[in-house]
Amino acid sequence: MERFGFYRIMCSTPEVKVADVGFNSSEIIKMMKDADKQDVDIQVFPELCITGYTCADLFFQDALVIEAEKAVAQIVGQTRDKKQLVVVGAPVRIFNRLYNCAVAIQNGSILGVIPKLYLPEYNEFYEKRWFSSGFDFVENTKINYAEQSVEIGHKILFQNSTDPNLIVGVEICEDLWVPIPPSSYQSLRGATVILNPSASNDLVGKNDYRNELVRNQSARIMGAYCYSSAGYGESTTDVVYGGGAIICENGVKLKESERFSLESESIYADVDINRLAGERIKKQGSFHMNNPAEDSSYKIISFSLPDKIKKIDRIVWKHPFVPFNTYDRNHRCEEIFNIQISALAKRLVHTASKGLVVGISGGLDSTLALLVCVKTCDRLGIDRKTVRAITMPGFGTTDRTYNNALNLMKNLNVYYEEISIVDATLQHFKDIGHDPQVHNVTYENSQARERTQILMDVANRDNGLVVGTGDLSELALGWATYNGDHMSMYGVNSGIPKTLVRYLVKWIADNSLQEVKETLYDILDTPVSPELLPPDDQGLISQKTEEVVGPYELHDFYLYYGIRFGFTPGKIFELAKLAFDDQYADEILYKWLEKFCYRFISQQFKRSCLPDGPKVGSINLSPRGDWRMPSDASVKVWETELKIIKDSI
Repeated sequence: MERFGFYRIMCSTPEVKVADVGFNSSEIIKMMKDADKQDVDIQVFPELCITGYTCADLFFQDALVIEAEKAVAQIVGQTRDKKQLVVVGAPVRIFNRLYNCAVAIQNGSILGVIPKLYLPEYNEFYEKRWFSSGFDFVENTKINYAEQSVEIGHKILFQNSTDPNLIVGVEICEDLWVPIPPSSYQSLRGATVILNPSASNDLVGKNDYRNELVRNQSARIMGAYCYSSAGYGESTTDVVYGGGAIICENGVKLKESERFSLESESIYADVDINRLAGERIKKQGSFHMNNPAEDSSYKIISFSLPDKIKKIDRIVWKHPFVPFNTYDRNHRCEEIFNIQISALAKRLVHTASKGLVVGISGGLDSTLALLVCVKTCDRLGIDRKTVRAITMPGFGTTDRTYNNALNLMKNLNVYYEEISIVDATLQHFKDIGHDPQVHNVTYENSQARERTQILMDVANRDNGLVVGTGDLSELALGWATYNGDHMSMYGVNSGIPKTLVRYLVKWIADNSLQEVKETLYDILDTPVSPELLPPDDQGLISQKTEEVVGPYELHDFYLYYGIRFGFTPGKIFELAKLAFDDQYADEILYKWLEKFCYRFISQQFKRSCLPDGPKVGSINLSPRGDWRMPSDASVKVWETELKIIKDSI
């Protein structure tokens, strides 16, 4: 299958015997063979793993350094006809100096040698006693090493010839701990993956700090950071090396090893380079402007990886807008609710409005808008009667939603009214010559616009502000009546996708407004519907939104990966297969992906004139802020790729 930008990176920590070069190289070769069986693309080993990091004054012995070079040559030979890029740590002697180096190898060739820049000389570290700094190399230099003519220097990057977005940089251990790590400059020169061969000993609390360094640096450079530290077998004369390895992608930890293993250990993760490159493109103003003009002397060395892979091995959470962890999810809900309340409070105070007018249907979105209005009044210390809640039963209103709307308004102690739209809509049908027995778009949209007219007119009557209820998912699909529920004076839900609305209402029920908890739980169990068509014979909702436009959890998934990262339909489809493998057949995933692409492109005209509303997450479709798109754009490009997907199913 296509890669879609995924590359498998492995961090390996071999068992070592201090100064036993033969044992160490054999262990490295064995782990390289295991990596090849697992289709690893890039493999990084710890600092000075050929000899062991803790050789101390043995580094002054010619025999050790010579054997280390021979071992590197042996490892190089083992990579012939193998795809993966391998980085090992070795002492390299040149110009009567010794350097602590990372050696990059692929397919029988040494691609480059990168010396360590910052040598620790404090507490238990004495590296300056044995090694010189890579800053000695003002420019990259050619040397003869391990039977090859190779480039050595600290300004070397490795670029995949089949995917220019994959650029690999290397820094060594202490290089990460300085105020501006070399990887910062490497990323500004295009590096999307940073490898760190390290030998960081373990002390109480140090691992947490080290992991935070790796995670934060990956976020700062918007890249993947792959850290592999020395482990079992290093000398324990004074310190212990636990063998920590961690792989992070743009601030998110993908994989971490167990420390203190008494055996060789590896971890790997499939890193999404396409995603990282897209992030940098979107934030190019702040990211690339940091690039110092004088720092332009990096040598780009080409290597090649296959453009196909067997499969993607990555956990993809089906609800990307919703944190998987319960604690994080609750914290996210609390923060979003506070953003909505603060936003509405500012708008209410600024406009000096005397009321917050909101239509209540008994559905999720209008419920959330009402809860925001109530808590805004509480936050401002004003009477909840400031909220003018109006339920407007029509042709499709069911007893369940009607009663939930009434219970909600009464128990929250807001001012409420009931205004039926039936007579007004029938009169309107008569005025325009529409047969009320024809349940078409005119039949549905007339009701939605009648409700909006009532809300606007009540706002005029009471000097109030109409609070919109539509959410981000509906805006993405254009699932709103133009100048009907599409319009308001302030849209408090406009930045919240449907999947998150559900969790948010549940969180409020459990933590904030428990006086309506029972009603909120019933609303959560009610099918999503605009209720614009008559109920069925049992008086139940007949018009279920997700049967018409598709499951919102799929559309939110497509929205997240399509808009947040700009992925192609093909990549989104493969991710959806990983996320929903046990839930939807490929044909169903494709059906609603096709629907999403068509509706998202064709419905921009509704988003081009949205009312104001607060941004709460990384995606927002406001035409004034995050999303600028012509209303008459063509969907042809997406149709072409969708056809390729369809043919492959």
